[in-house]
Amino acid sequence: MKDGVNGVALAVFIFFFLVVTVMGFVASRWRRAGTADEMANLDEWGLGGRSFGTWITWFLLGGDLYTAYTFVAVPAAIYAGGAAGFFAVPYTILCYPLVFTFLPRLWSVAHKHGYVTSSDFVRGRFGSKGLSLALALTGILATMPYIALQLVGIQAVLDVLGVGGGSNWFMKDLPLLIAFGVLAAYTYSSGLRAPALIAFVKDALIYIVIIVAIIYIPIKLGGFDHIFAKAGEAFAVKNPETGKPRGALVSGPDAQWSYATLALGSAMALFLYPHSVTAVLSGKGRNVIRRNTTILPLYSLMLGLLAMLGFMAIAAGIKVQNGQLAIPQLFENMFPDWFTGVAFAAIGIGALVPAAIMSIAAANLFTRNIYKDFIKPDASPAHEAKVSKLASLLVKVGALVFVLTMDKTVAINFQLLGGIWILQTVPALVGGLFTRWFHRWALLAGWAAGMGYGTWKAYDTPSATQAHFGNTNLIPLIGEKGYIGLTAFVLNVIVVIVLTIVLKALGAPEGVDETTAADYTADAGDPGVQEELPPATAGVPGGH
Repeated sequence: MKDGVNGVALAVFIFFFLVVTVMGFVASRWRRAGTADEMANLDEWGLGGRSFGTWITWFLLGGDLYTAYTFVAVPAAIYAGGAAGFFAVPYTILCYPLVFTFLPRLWSVAHKHGYVTSSDFVRGRFGSKGLSLALALTGILATMPYIALQLVGIQAVLDVLGVGGGSNWFMKDLPLLIAFGVLAAYTYSSGLRAPALIAFVKDALIYIVIIVAIIYIPIKLGGFDHIFAKAGEAFAVKNPETGKPRGALVSGPDAQWSYATLALGSAMALFLYPHSVTAVLSGKGRNVIRRNTTILPLYSLMLGLLAMLGFMAIAAGIKVQNGQLAIPQLFENMFPDWFTGVAFAAIGIGALVPAAIMSIAAANLFTRNIYKDFIKPDASPAHEAKVSKLASLLVKVGALVFVLTMDKTVAINFQLLGGIWILQTVPALVGGLFTRWFHRWALLAGWAAGMGYGTWKAYDTPSATQAHFGNTNLIPLIGEKGYIGLTAFVLNVIVVIVLTIVLKALGAPEGVDETTAADYTADAGDPGVQEELPPATAGVPGGH
């Protein structure tokens, strides 16, 4: 690690940060046909007017899904344990055929009824505010630590740059506070348009950095043969505490179930996060979503190359206590100072884009499915937008407090739990897009069973570094180790099916479905579907 502040790298980092700051504030006027007053509704502020085409949506989804934490954590997982960390690559390949089947249907019904969140759809489909509330709370809980981890990514870059080393907490965290303040300000002002515009810069920088890194660093290290040889030697060294090797270049037979189920479960969960749904609903047409599921795998190619940096960090002799610093440290050691600044800007901006979208998505859930449904049902569109802006600010403040006051492993643990939790929304959200057969009370009971089981087993399972919050445990009746989230999901589905049969036999009342079969294939230009919806056209909230 270089001593002191890396002045050149810091100057380049600040330059790009200033560029995206200006873009963030200018974005409020970008692609807006009407007056400034139009930003006073959730369709405009929270979904960008539902007007983004194929390429804007592609950049937005790429900026949303492939975050700074991904940039840092995926190669860090490879650095720490080898092949097991590669699960992120197949899961991003698997997810696109899966979401091709249901995301266009979600876009269609949401566009027809003016739904802003996935919980809006569940409420309209099953006539249940209780089920809608459960999904909203799940989404918010799963998103909060995700936002915190974006700030952790920025903090990792600032640490390696050598800034924020003051003698008191305020001076130490001042750079992060400044970054947070700018993020909060332009998100409040411009809504979803800010991260959509900034995503162009973020994605361009990340592609440039990865292409340069995958060519330049191996040349400096003596080629891939040398890199893999060094990594193999490092993974063969046994941990004195566990007596087991640090990792492996290829996963053994005993890890294959864990690897496969973790990849499948993660693929199922990726597009159920509120920020993913928000980006999808901002598209202006059904075909925009379908095209994006075919071209987004380009990011999976990038992710595969990115993961290789973990092996390079080992070959370069990077030694860090915090694995999240491995890749920033690799960049500083390998690149010229000016390009180190470019690489760090890519990571930093890669945190701002998803953090903005996540805070907007969480705020929309709170406003539509908690505040409006349970506190102020007669809230006007302008009032909804005002509450959502304030909620977005509070969400970011909460994430900042999380980062500044708690151990980083707490945020990571909650983010791991978030993946387990968000999977439990599949029966209501994805199932609801194809069938109305499930009973709303059965869906709520299944959700509770999956949430409870998944949380309990995750806490009861040791991870590689601590006594709790592991990802995999024995699958009941099978005896192989598998992803806890997927096991909890199977339990969820069993409960839903059994209770649906029982409740239907007992004649339990079902909620009113405000959708029709034609709503799920509607597209822009079809009768009753407008290219840009008027604000807050969602139907009256359903029953309990």
